Amino acid sequence: MNEDGTYSWPGNQPPKKKKMPDFKKAGRNAGLIILALIVVGLAATCFYTVDDKQQAVVTTFGKVTDVTDAGVHFKLPLGIQSVQKVDVNVYQKIELGYDQNGEEMTVNPGESAMITGDYNIVNVDFFVEYKISDPVQYLYSSNNPELILRNLIQSQVRNVVGSSTVDAVLTDGKENIQMQVKDLVSQILEEYQIGLTLVDVKIQDAEPPTQDVIEAFKAVETAKQQAETVINDAKAYQNAQLPDAQARADKLIQNAEYLRQKRINEAKEQVAMFQAMYAEYAQNPAITRSRMYYETISQVLPGVKLYINSGSGSNSDVQMLLPLESLVSNNGGNAQ
Repeated sequence: MNEDGTYSWPGNQPPKKKKMPDFKKAGRNAGLIILALIVVGLAATCFYTVDDKQQAVVTTFGKVTDVTDAGVHFKLPLGIQSVQKVDVNVYQKIELGYDQNGEEMTVNPGESAMITGDYNIVNVDFFVEYKISDPVQYLYSSNNPELILRNLIQSQVRNVVGSSTVDAVLTDGKENIQMQVKDLVSQILEEYQIGLTLVDVKIQDAEPPTQDVIEAFKAVETAKQQAETVINDAKAYQNAQLPDAQARADKLIQNAEYLRQKRINEAKEQVAMFQAMYAEYAQNPAITRSRMYYETISQVLPGVKLYINSGSGSNSDVQMLLPLESLVSNNGGNAQ
């Protein structure tokens, strides 16, 4: 039954009116969604993050305008500004004469074979460390700065090895060769300004092309190491013995100084005694002369019997006393 009191069944119901979609409202919603997506997309492109091992080069319409360090930074969207990140605080390597693949090493004879200054052929492998010093120069001063550096190192290595003897290359001249190569390459890099700086150059291995020569040079190197060991042992023994020898020398010097001072003091004492005796002699020459005579006789002839003859001839009234010791002993006995 319908609301108006009539009956209806499926066959005689009137058709319902369909609602027309609201295209304006749908268009507004779609526009808002698109606008929100654009805003989010623009906001996402306005910020960039730089790692602590990197620097970022910012260009505005293709021109470099800024270099930023680690952190979160803002840039203009829609391609107005673009950012290129460069690993500046990372040590990178170049291998010359060999190729390292994990633990496996493959020799590259085209790079390792060189001629020394005395016309000998040697195989020398180099390991080079470098890093990016200027990100702007690295990106825009050259097309392939790593290839330029590799070719430059190869050129200077051959230059230095070609002016060295084979003994220097294979034994004790490696450190000097490394320093020369590093200095030459660093000077040229400053002129080229490709944004790279050389950190270290090391000779990984240097050997002649034949096994017999390799064994001979190994024997020479072993002999040099043994010589250095003997020299070090000798220096250690020297350092151990020098303090003891120095102590003995100091003791001898001190004893000699003591004896010297003792002799000086004894001489001064004798001089003082002589001066005192001379003063007494000057006052009574005869008495002093006799006393000195008797003292000298007693020292030169100890234990001799002493006789005193105070007379001056046979008619003297003074009687001669013989011997003097008995007189002295009698006087002593009477005194007791």
